[in-house]
Amino acid sequence: MQVSDKIISNKNNLQILHEDNHIIVVNKRVGDIVQGDKTGDKPLSDIVKEYIKDKYNKPGEVFLGVVHRLDRPTSGIVVFARTSKALSRMNELFSSRETKKTYWAIVKNKPLKIQDKLVHYLKRNEKNNTSKAHIKEVPDSKIASLDYTIIKELTSYFALEINLHTGRHHQIRAQLSAIGSPIKGDLKYGFDRSNPDGGIHLHARKLQFVHPVSKENIEIIASTPNDVIWNAL
Repeated sequence: MQVSDKIISNKNNLQILHEDNHIIVVNKRVGDIVQGDKTGDKPLSDIVKEYIKDKYNKPGEVFLGVVHRLDRPTSGIVVFARTSKALSRMNELFSSRETKKTYWAIVKNKPLKIQDKLVHYLKRNEKNNTSKAHIKEVPDSKIASLDYTIIKELTSYFALEINLHTGRHHQIRAQLSAIGSPIKGDLKYGFDRSNPDGGIHLHARKLQFVHPVSKENIEIIASTPNDVIWNAL
């Protein structure tokens, strides 16, 4: 089953791409945090809980499991589990890399190759919440792998499609920065100026997986944010 750019309007202004008794998939906006953190800002998980509680008139606490996360300045597909069974099975799918994740990114500096596989060793710096990509293995580093293709040349920018093979902290951001092509708006990884909304041009575009209960093949596609550069795609 393919779900493409489907949006369900509701008072919480959620863009819901897929919903059933076991999972709910949302198109995260730039600036949303998936799960509560030290900022104290209201997380997307709480907004989705409120939506479920309101829609189904549920008494008491609503169960919602966070399956995975996206960085705050990133947009795109986020999956939540509505049952504990779905949560454990989805966690298994993500940890065993049985999902296929496709991202879109906008960069100013054209990569040397039209398409390539990037392999680095990422070392996380907890203090400043970044990851540095190394060509060779260094202590406490983890291997990171992705492939990219330039899918469109825009005015002053290039659009890349990226398939992740691993899921490391800030992986796409760090690896593209390491080849001299930081993502538009990503000051933390070397872009020269921020975006007006504080986000970056990285979007979780497509996710493919086997439904944790029905075992149906699911393919979800999320529309990009509404701005001049994304709209040019």
